[in-house]
Amino acid sequence: MRSMLALATAAILIVGQPLAADPLPSWANTEAKTAIIDFVTRVTDPSSPDYVTPADRIATFDNDGTLWSEQPVYVQGLFAIDRLREMAAEDGSILTSDALRAAARGDIAAVAAVGEEELLEILATTHTGLTVDAFIAEVHDWMATARHPETGMAYDDMVYQPMLELLRYLRDEGFSTWIVSGGGMHFIRAFAEEAYNIPPHQVIGTTGTASYVIRDGLPEILKDPGILFIDDKAGKPLAIEARIGKRPILAVGNSDGDFEMLEWTTSAPRRAWAS
Repeated sequence: MRSMLALATAAILIVGQPLAADPLPSWANTEAKTAIIDFVTRVTDPSSPDYVTPADRIATFDNDGTLWSEQPVYVQGLFAIDRLREMAAEDGSILTSDALRAAARGDIAAVAAVGEEELLEILATTHTGLTVDAFIAEVHDWMATARHPETGMAYDDMVYQPMLELLRYLRDEGFSTWIVSGGGMHFIRAFAEEAYNIPPHQVIGTTGTASYVIRDGLPEILKDPGILFIDDKAGKPLAIEARIGKRPILAVGNSDGDFEMLEWTTSAPRRAWAS
């Protein structure tokens, strides 16, 4: 009788235990999902030889094409097109090149086809002459009303659900999550916290030159036309080292612009994961 009671009690206890929730419910049950969960389990288990303290659980993510859509052109390029159109309506003399004129017409295909020099010209024309605070406010206001030319969706609704789950899962397991993008740092800072729950100080991106100025007796940071640092390819590990001061143990990207970040992450002597 005592044995039967013990078995019944054990059965009740087992049934009463909640099943572990799937941390990545939108992910297909593939080797990639298994590898991520296995990696996170190993580095967060104090009894594991691969254990990593929370202070060193650094995860870096590319943005365009990794966390949200980058087609038909980068979202920042679409912002620049809309802003240039507004600026040209007030002063057409700013359209001094074919690239600027194409952007002002809203010719997305032409903008997508321009080289790096022409793209930087478009960005310099539309991203400078404003204080950092004013620029971020402009981006925030644009994001509230702008819609993707093909889907009609708000851009911050075109984030990838599996990536949101991965970001949340990592933070739940004591990781700090960082964006390391070739996109403009101030542009991404305008929406990263709302879209990804990543605060502005954990956004690393391409940085323009700036000036410290006094306006109406108040100090401001003014965005200037030049480029200070392009956060792409080999620039990504350099920026991570300068800003974070630690090598990530997990990195995620989607293009050859992310290769060096992934290579540097996985070449660490400790256990690391990159994709």
